[in-house]
Amino acid sequence: MLRRFSINFALFSMALDGMAVALSLWLSAFFRPALNRLEWVEEIPSQVGIPAILYFVFPVLWVAIYSAFAIYDGRKHLRAADEFTALSLAMGIASISAAGILYLSYRVVSRALFITFILLVYLSCLVWRILTRMYFRAQNTSPDRTRRAIVVGAGALGQRVQTQMREAGMANLSFLGFVDDDASSATLGSIAQIRAVVHQHAITDVVIALPHSAYHQLGDIVQQLEDQPVQLWVALGFFDLALYKTAIEDFAGIPMLDLRASAIDDYERMVKRGFDIFFGCVALILSLPFMIFSALAILLEDGFPVLFRQKRVGENGRLFEMLKFRTMVKNAEQLQSQVEKRDEHGNIIHKSKDDPRVTRSGHFLRRFSLDELPQFINVIRGDMSLVGPRPELPYLVEKYQPWQRKRFAIPPGITGWWQVNGRSDKPMHLHTEDDLYYINNYSLWLDIQILLRTVWAVLLGRGSY
Repeated sequence: MLRRFSINFALFSMALDGMAVALSLWLSAFFRPALNRLEWVEEIPSQVGIPAILYFVFPVLWVAIYSAFAIYDGRKHLRAADEFTALSLAMGIASISAAGILYLSYRVVSRALFITFILLVYLSCLVWRILTRMYFRAQNTSPDRTRRAIVVGAGALGQRVQTQMREAGMANLSFLGFVDDDASSATLGSIAQIRAVVHQHAITDVVIALPHSAYHQLGDIVQQLEDQPVQLWVALGFFDLALYKTAIEDFAGIPMLDLRASAIDDYERMVKRGFDIFFGCVALILSLPFMIFSALAILLEDGFPVLFRQKRVGENGRLFEMLKFRTMVKNAEQLQSQVEKRDEHGNIIHKSKDDPRVTRSGHFLRRFSLDELPQFINVIRGDMSLVGPRPELPYLVEKYQPWQRKRFAIPPGITGWWQVNGRSDKPMHLHTEDDLYYINNYSLWLDIQILLRTVWAVLLGRGSY
């Protein structure tokens, strides 16, 4: 039996989508003569031939684009609305790509046939997903699939686990109560009685959510349940120490907890890196004339150096050298303390519209964000991404609160969610909420949206100084 969030189901979905595309192409050719009766459709002979290679190219194209939109990552689209929205967006991109292939190769394929094909593909991909969701939902609500869970530890972590379990809204998951040694808590029993609790309530899942001070009891709990047919989970209290999330990784052959696990998985990282390399190279080539102009403007006004190199904090707190065109006087960093201000909450404001260190050419370059163009080199080198949290100055990072460091969970970017929602109107170190929103909602489509909105923000010059 296929499980909902398994690799086998993802491969099954790819195969089913590929077959749906090939079958839709054949059916569109089969039904095309019937469309001759429509007034707006040009009449063609009853025999419609489809080039055989398209039966291979189109399925591969659809599966590749669906993969880029993480359609096959079931955990990313738990809600039906999210999955169908992503499917519709991916379907639109695949359709445009297919139309381009036909325009450059087989123009004999009629437009009516192509439209029929697109409709059939979309309906078939949509229908089989609806049916599988109905099937898995029926499986989850069957009596033999009901899960009965208890939480060991009634403290803050245990309460948080209970809340999240209930908010998850899983119809087949029932929370029975807590097991804890604290007599003041309304529990099902003490930790020493956990084996009897599991028997009495027919428990299927035990979640251990103990505070740091009680971790010595972990071994005893596992030993008590060693021969019991229960799923054993550990809700680690290390979450607040992690940059963003934790993961189990192999270190020197030993499974260990990685507190610096990336906020995006390997699949998403691969897609993001491929996107960065391709469009970073294209952007670098297209921006060369503007870069030459910017370099000449700086050189004529204030001489060398043209580039400004500055240490910034990137992913996981690693330092790297960020490149920009120099827009300030040569000794600008020595004058930093003279222009820094503090807001009403005591936060440092190191950037202002009337900064006297900015040169005349610098004002122009900043107005159209031309000073950022050398960062495409950082993107190609792998120091940065096109979209992500902006890399911060080390001395400001030293003043960060622990929760603010979560913004380093993914590679920094040239542009990001905070830039398109405020740019310099809101200093970098005061927009961590925007960075966390981007991390929580990351997708390739969100990156594309941010890039498009960045172009608009640059043209308007909003928040740029």
